[in-house]
Amino acid sequence: MSLFRKRSAAALRAEAVTPTRRQLLAMGCACCVASGLPISEAVAQSAGVQQHLAAARAAAGDDLQHLMRLGEEASPTPGLRLPTPDQQRAIPTPPPAKAFDNLVFLGNHWVSAWALLTSDGIILIDGMDHDAMAERDIDGGLRRMGLDPAQVKLIIVTHGHADHYGGCGHFTRRYGSRVVMSETDWQMMDSGRLEFDRPELGRPPRRDFSVSDGSQVRLGDTVVDILSTPGHTRGTISLIFDLKQGASTHRAMLWGGTSFNFGRQPDRIPRLQSYIDGTARARDVAGQRNIDVFLSNHASFDQAITKLERMRGGGENLFVNGTATTQRALTVMHECARATMVAWTA
Repeated sequence: MSLFRKRSAAALRAEAVTPTRRQLLAMGCACCVASGLPISEAVAQSAGVQQHLAAARAAAGDDLQHLMRLGEEASPTPGLRLPTPDQQRAIPTPPPAKAFDNLVFLGNHWVSAWALLTSDGIILIDGMDHDAMAERDIDGGLRRMGLDPAQVKLIIVTHGHADHYGGCGHFTRRYGSRVVMSETDWQMMDSGRLEFDRPELGRPPRRDFSVSDGSQVRLGDTVVDILSTPGHTRGTISLIFDLKQGASTHRAMLWGGTSFNFGRQPDRIPRLQSYIDGTARARDVAGQRNIDVFLSNHASFDQAITKLERMRGGGENLFVNGTATTQRALTVMHECARATMVAWTA
């Protein structure tokens, strides 16, 4: 069915009403910014913080401003409001849609799932919150697209938070799907010390396939390269794979965990540094591998729902932004993380 193979790191290198930021932090949101003590105004306006935020804004231009929310932890912007998970879950689920000939969006306004279509079945990227959501949005979405959910052979979980693994059980029990995750996050879940767990979210899947930096996941004619990008969790992975659009082939990077959710605590500083290092490395990889599509597992970070709505009338594929834009996105994330590091360690 599938083949897992290890590659070297060197080869890998060749819209809703929202609450205040304080209310958001009280939610304990797995994939939104969460901090420890508040940053003082003097620190937020310090030269070091503002230098990195200026670099992030320059990279963001007009088209990547949505990524600037990552700078909120370092220097809050008056009037900026972030949506809570519960508010986003309450918005009606958008219809499933093809982003490319071999890639289907199956998510909602809170969390995304993607179906990568291969010659030997479907690779599902992330399992959403819980079985009911997976059955409604993923299973139901596949059926609406004329696809058979029983063909979900593999589920790649980008990181060990319940909003990404919670619905895996629907597929493992009903269809015998296998689950792929980083060894680091399998170990975290094996330990029982779950991050950002809530009772209404699904339980962790049973340990199955394990991958690490440089691994490859194969199914039929499709290969997914695994890039280790720790920070959001210690074992977060990002995925690199080819996408088809007619006679054209594009290369995508799906970033596995975007926000600095781990909090401003002394023992968490290494995770932020890992994020800084990971975005820098991924930016190099994007240039070396000509990655011209940048995706996320939350639509708020790649604007997937907005792009798909605009594409329904035909025209250009709005997900194809070019290698330079992929690198700019990673620069915004990198510089916002550096600004946050300065603020946290001031």
